[in-house]
Amino acid sequence: MQLHQKNPDVGHNITALEISERARARSLLELLYEASIGIRQGIDPILCNKEYQLQQQLTAKTQALQHLLKGRLPKELKEGEKKLAEEFIKEIGSQMAKLQEVEAEIRIKSPRYAELKYPQPLNAQEIQHQLLDNETILLSYWLGDECSYLWAVTPTTIFSYQLPASSEIEAAAQEFYEYLTIPENREKPKKAAKVTAKLSQMLLQPVAEQLTQKRLLILGDGILQRLPFCALSLPQTSEFKPLIVEYEIVSLPSASTLVQIRSDQARFVPPTKTVAVLADPVFDKTDERVTGKIPPQLNQLQHQIPLPSREKISRDIGKNDTEQLFSRLPFSRLEAEEIQKLMSEKSSLMLALDFDASRATFTSSQLSQYSYVHLATHGFYNDVHPELSGIALSLVNEQGQDIDGLLLTPDIFNLNLPAELVVLSACRTGVGKEVKGEGIVGLTRGLMYAGAKRVVMSLWSVEDEATAVLMASFYQKLLKQGEPPIKALRAAQLEMWHHKQWQEPYYWAAFILQGEWQ
Repeated sequence: MQLHQKNPDVGHNITALEISERARARSLLELLYEASIGIRQGIDPILCNKEYQLQQQLTAKTQALQHLLKGRLPKELKEGEKKLAEEFIKEIGSQMAKLQEVEAEIRIKSPRYAELKYPQPLNAQEIQHQLLDNETILLSYWLGDECSYLWAVTPTTIFSYQLPASSEIEAAAQEFYEYLTIPENREKPKKAAKVTAKLSQMLLQPVAEQLTQKRLLILGDGILQRLPFCALSLPQTSEFKPLIVEYEIVSLPSASTLVQIRSDQARFVPPTKTVAVLADPVFDKTDERVTGKIPPQLNQLQHQIPLPSREKISRDIGKNDTEQLFSRLPFSRLEAEEIQKLMSEKSSLMLALDFDASRATFTSSQLSQYSYVHLATHGFYNDVHPELSGIALSLVNEQGQDIDGLLLTPDIFNLNLPAELVVLSACRTGVGKEVKGEGIVGLTRGLMYAGAKRVVMSLWSVEDEATAVLMASFYQKLLKQGEPPIKALRAAQLEMWHHKQWQEPYYWAAFILQGEWQ
């Protein structure tokens, strides 16, 4: 890019774009290609079983640690608890190392792995011709210490721009994120307009004249991977008007991985049924579904939406005042029931509620039959081992006995899930371990490896009721109006933005779509 500054007509900026794509695409592209050829086929069952056992142990130990932490950091624990947490963390680290060794051994002993020829990331011309259409522009960001860069790519043009240093962008991005997620910040409209305008000026103003298409593909870098571009203000506007008003917005881990996802679909048997929904799991033995005591307010939920609920509940760990690891999410059940009402063919619907909303259900082969897979539950972010973040399903059975209920990223890599769409209607499901040159290593990567064409995920701790309202609207447009997922999500978010109660981006902007938009 420095050479491009000196000789802008040579094409150094195109070379730089290709280098950035190669850096961000390599790891996930290799994983997706491994999945496409099935490197586990022909492997000794004893070795595969060893991998499964380690994953089971890792899940159980992670669940025990989360019960101990209850949303706190290890340093916030009492002395006795802190020592126990340290032991758990040490054991988890040891089990992860063993799991990585077994996975490496599987690759070495795979009959297909030895002949594996990984695909090369796309070059600039291939990105233009294989990925883009006339209604789509790709915005690829790269953050650097001295300055950052933006490439704007259409089927016929490539423009590049120099942006401020990563430290300046990160400070503005953090301020924007805090405005979105911290209530007291959202109550200051002037500050909100200033914060969004500041970041929009950095990220979008340079390319404003090029944004004539209806769809933006965003390749973020660093902190930009955790920001909802849909909530940024349009450049050159005096008042806050979110980007989503004018554009469909899709997030991608890299351009090359989407082309690989498209080519991978040939290895799957297409789903024959429509929707599988897992919602309202049972998290604690004191739950009324275990004790048999049903509180009267749950029978009246259908009359509360879209009216404000008496208590705002977050779909995140440690966000409740009880001693439970996770509080019940009453609106997740209503969310599921709203989806059920939209289905005329009940045989094409799987509704797994209560104890059936379990890890066993999600990891069973029956989910591969459904085009849309929807999980409405708690998500959690593992501060100690970010790659072990995940979602929580039922943690107890009908007798109130503890069962494994956490679904971690490593679990998902072994699934066969060729869904058109997976919706993670939970907290921070788009968060994971950030690795330079690889992006976010988390649930979405695992789901793409398992075969999902696209994933709707969240970037922060979403609120239970608002999420139910958003999802009901989303599925109305998806199932009844036949809109593609990206159009249905945008329409539902715009509907929320125009509703006085839900206008704040906090309520609707957390959910982004990653993967295929067509």
